[in-house]
Amino acid sequence: MKTPTIARRPLPALLIAFAACSGASAHDVSAARGARQADGGPATSVATPAPRAELALAAGTTLVLQSGAEITSRRDRAGERIQAIAGAAAVGALGDTLIPAGATFEGRVVAIAHAPRPGQPGVLKLAFDEVRFDGRRYPVRGEVTSLATELRGRGVTAGTAAKVGAGAVIGGIAGRLIGGNGTGTVVGAVAGGAGGAVVANATRTMDVVLPAGAAIRFRLAEPFVREAAAGN
Repeated sequence: MKTPTIARRPLPALLIAFAACSGASAHDVSAARGARQADGGPATSVATPAPRAELALAAGTTLVLQSGAEITSRRDRAGERIQAIAGAAAVGALGDTLIPAGATFEGRVVAIAHAPRPGQPGVLKLAFDEVRFDGRRYPVRGEVTSLATELRGRGVTAGTAAKVGAGAVIGGIAGRLIGGNGTGTVVGAVAGGAGGAVVANATRTMDVVLPAGAAIRFRLAEPFVREAAAGN
């Protein structure tokens, strides 16, 4: 007696038959097929890399800078380029250093003028538009809110000496008229010379000076944004 031969169905046919018997949908069968790779290993998913984060200092943040060189109304003019150094690191909300200490700020002299006489202010306005560190340059927008300036007299010039001398001569003449003797002339000359010095001091030019290393306070008008380094 011959043993009955059982026909072997290919694997896809068996899957379809199983689906028909168990009520599994064609989608389930397809998912089952896709669950294995061509080499027989399990399927793996590829993670999508997260976008690079940006670090920022908020608008209104005040940075303390130091003047890179002396700026004076006796020598410097509006439009000249200037530099200042970050005196301390600027740190973000998460503790990241966004602008390191020693970073170089680039800017220009907006306006500069000496004080016409003692007791009157001079003019010095600065603006910064860029900061440089780690071999890169970043734009900055803000305003200088304070400068540690000082006023310096230009000393005795030929014009100042002439004013003092004229005062002494006038004083000497007045002394003769008032005193009528040698003593009166001497007293008048001393008083007149002092008066000439007062006039010269009251009218002499006073230069506005920002010494090298002097403090500059710079407030951001817009957020300062720096991209995080790759891998952060």
